[in-house]
Amino acid sequence: MSGKNILVERKDEIGFITLNRPEKRNTFNVPFAKELNSALWELEREDDIRVIVIKAAGKHFSTGIALDEFKDKNASEYREFIHLMDEHNHTIARMKKIVITSVKGYAIANGAGLVYASDFTIAAEDAKFGTTAINLGLICLGPAVPLSRLVGRKKTLELILTGDVISAQEAQKLGLVNHVVPSEELEEKTMEWAEKFAQKSPLALQIGKRGIYQMQDLPYHQAIDYMGELFASLCLTKDAKEGVQSFLEKRRPLWKKH
Repeated sequence: MSGKNILVERKDEIGFITLNRPEKRNTFNVPFAKELNSALWELEREDDIRVIVIKAAGKHFSTGIALDEFKDKNASEYREFIHLMDEHNHTIARMKKIVITSVKGYAIANGAGLVYASDFTIAAEDAKFGTTAINLGLICLGPAVPLSRLVGRKKTLELILTGDVISAQEAQKLGLVNHVVPSEELEEKTMEWAEKFAQKSPLALQIGKRGIYQMQDLPYHQAIDYMGELFASLCLTKDAKEGVQSFLEKRRPLWKKH
C-alpha cells in the first residue's frame, strides 16, 4: 500500500518502491522509515513479485536522516529512533527477494546506507555517495555495517571517519555499485537488470541470496560446507529439475512461484 512518503507500484513481476519526499531530498523521518520497511515487507509477501526496485522522486536518491529529527529526545527515545532509521539494513538482508537500488543525484548518510544494504545498485554517472554524518558531529554507524562487508575495514574507516563524498565511478571501483550509466539510461539499465532476475528461478535466487549473506559470518571451511548443504537442498527441488530438463530440451523453463 502506497503512503505519502513511499510509493509502491507493480509491473508484471517487478515491484517498485519510490522514495517520495523530493522537496526534502528524500530524507528519512519516522513516517518515511516506517513506510519504507512496510513497503519492502509488503512486496516480499507477494508471490507474483520476484524483484524489487527502489528508486527516487526528484533530483536526489536520499540525503540521509532529516536533521530536525535530532532534537528533544532522551536516551531511550534515541535508541528507538536510531533502530528505526537502521531497520532497512536488517530488512533487506532478511528478505528472500532481490532488491535493486537505482541511484541518481546524492545518496548520502542513511541514503548511502540504503544503497549499500541493497543487493545490487545501478547508478547514474553523476551520482554521489558519502557517509557524511561525521561532518556534523554525528557518525554513520548503521551504514558502516553493510559498507564494511563490501569494502573491508580500512576503507570503511576512511569513508566513515572522513565523511568524504565519492563519485559513482569511484563507488563502482570499490564494489559499492554494479553499473554506472549516463543519467538518461538509468531507468533502462535498471529495468534490464530487474527483468534479468525476474526470468530466473525464484527459489534458486532465494537460496543463493541467503547463502551469500549468511556465509559471511562463518569460518572458511564451515562456509563451504554450509553452501554445499544449501546447493544439495536446491538440487531436490522442482525448479532445479525443470532448469536442467528445459536446458536439455532447448526450451524456456517454467519456474514455480515461491
